[in-house]
Amino acid sequence: MSSITIDLEKHRTKGSKVFTGRDRGIEVRTDSNIDKYIVEERKNVDILIPSDIMSINPSFLEEFLTNVVLCLGKEGFYQSVKFKSYSKRYDISEDLEEAVDRILRKENALTKK
Repeated sequence: MSSITIDLEKHRTKGSKVFTGRDRGIEVRTDSNIDKYIVEERKNVDILIPSDIMSINPSFLEEFLTNVVLCLGKEGFYQSVKFKSYSKRYDISEDLEEAVDRILRKENALTKK
């Protein structure tokens, strides 16, 4: 399976050290074409985190990744999407896990209605 790279540097607000907020997550999802690459084209995606980023909030990640996680499921998501960072200050793993779990919980809550 082929792979594509999304560099978050190209999607951050100038000078910002964080990615935060649902609206921003939606904006980056749209601008980066992540849904198209994964849902339609079935490509693997490497997401590059700028080295000076201090945080990527779960609320941002939820909106950025919601369609991808719902399409692939948890295991498929972690196989197809890789986050890469050269920062020694920030580790995305906890925020990412929280966001993925929230997306899947919301889906389960919606399907129980």
